[in-house]
Order: sequence, then C-alpha cells, then structure tokens
Amino acid sequence: MKRFHLNRIIDVSGTSGTGKVAEGVIFENGKCALSWLTKYSSIAIYNSIDELDKIHSHDGKTVIEYEKV
Repeated sequence: MKRFHLNRIIDVSGTSGTGKVAEGVIFENGKCALSWLTKYSSIAIYNSIDELDKIHSHDGKTVIEYEKV
C-alpha cells in the first residue's frame, strides 16, 4: 500500500479549508480509499488515483502528496 494526503491550496467550495484536508491509501489492485479530515468527514473508495485526482484536484488547486516511507 502507498499512503498519500490531499493538500488543498485553494478551497474553491469554501467547505474543506486549506492544507492537509484528507488522507488516503492506494491498494495493490490500484483502488484508493480517501478519508476526509474536515468538519464534514467521510470515507470514499475510487477505482484509481487518477480518478480521485480528476474529481478533487480542481485544476491544480488541490495536490496529491505521497507519504515518505
């Protein structure tokens, strides 16, 4: 598994704030789990990190940062 977090540079919706807003893992089969660290927390599963990025990057306003092992 590979760990990552979402670093939100600009909060386009005004909901999640900025900085480290979610943490997640990429499983060996490529699927991802993402857990929001914000006031409105939830956990979601995505088919791939690319799918997650397309949904949450907001044209580079949120970036995926991989955790160092």
